[in-house]
Amino acid sequence: MQEAGFIRNGIFGQTSNFKDRSMTDYQKVRTFVEHCKGLGLRIVLTQGTYDMVHIGHARYLEEARQHGDILIVGVDSDEKVRTRKGPDRPVVPQEERLEMLTHLRAVDVVVLKELGMPKWSLIKTVRPDVLIATKNTYSNKQIQELKKFCGQVRVLNPQATTSTSAKIRLLQIKTAKKLEQSLTPRLMQAISEVLSGVKEEK
Repeated sequence: MQEAGFIRNGIFGQTSNFKDRSMTDYQKVRTFVEHCKGLGLRIVLTQGTYDMVHIGHARYLEEARQHGDILIVGVDSDEKVRTRKGPDRPVVPQEERLEMLTHLRAVDVVVLKELGMPKWSLIKTVRPDVLIATKNTYSNKQIQELKKFCGQVRVLNPQATTSTSAKIRLLQIKTAKKLEQSLTPRLMQAISEVLSGVKEEK
């Protein structure tokens, strides 16, 4: 198990080693996974957007990591996120989201998931010992189908009281209120000045 020690202490050591731990080529992912499984390591896979990484993400990934030896995290591309969540998302671009995750101690490898790839491509490539998901990610029927490609499917509860979407909405509300407080007096003054000018012309 000397190689396993190298994986834990070498590639996945004290620094993020982003270039070594970020993958886009699924063949490279498959080769890496086969090597790890050959060493007897248990593979855990989870997936998501990870926009504006917060404590809930960190806790979720820490919990996911407890289910195996290597945690692979699939990250949705910017295009994939925009298609699903709208033109204003993600807030953080994909390269930064990927790199940020490699700074979390629970995460071993990050993989970019592009829009238009076949359904469950990463799951079928990795064939994890454990697939970690959140509530409402998959239906009960889908979970049963996914078990063809995974040893187990584990569903975790939310690890924080707020989500990224909730945080963004709160920021938008606060910004709108500040603009209202700032602009309303000026706007009213401008309207008064215009009306005064109209009265004078009469």
